[in-house]
Amino acid sequence: MLKNLFVQAIVFVLIFQFVSWVRETNMLSSDTQVSQDIVLTSLDGDEVAIKADSKPLVLYFFAPWCQICHMSIGNLQSIYEKNSDIDVIAVALDYTEQDEVVRFTQQHQLTFPVVYGNERLKQELMVSGYPSYYVLNEDNTVESKSMGYSTELGIYLRAL
Repeated sequence: MLKNLFVQAIVFVLIFQFVSWVRETNMLSSDTQVSQDIVLTSLDGDEVAIKADSKPLVLYFFAPWCQICHMSIGNLQSIYEKNSDIDVIAVALDYTEQDEVVRFTQQHQLTFPVVYGNERLKQELMVSGYPSYYVLNEDNTVESKSMGYSTELGIYLRAL
């Protein structure tokens, strides 16, 4: 019985990893340099450059209606609070009204920059599902990527 459960767990993990890998093939490839000229508007009206400086930048794409985003955003907030050596910018996409993004941010008490994205950015950075993550290095080059739910540890390990 225990052996059977173990085998089922291994099969589930392998299938999950395979599906994740297939979904991530539609994202920007590692070693792709992201334009350092991308500037978006934050919820406060400030301009925020999508640019990694001297530390890794986790670029998190979400939609306010996405339930997986609601479940995983707390992990990203924890990473941001606990690690001063990692920057985070969340980019809202596929929203109807800006108030949806504001409510999402307030509900989850986010303290990192949240910006309004657009369809052009979504296409340029090949965002096809939510949540999607890119980790950019100091050259604004994709070091790591992920789509779907990620644990706090998973985000942290990708950002190292």
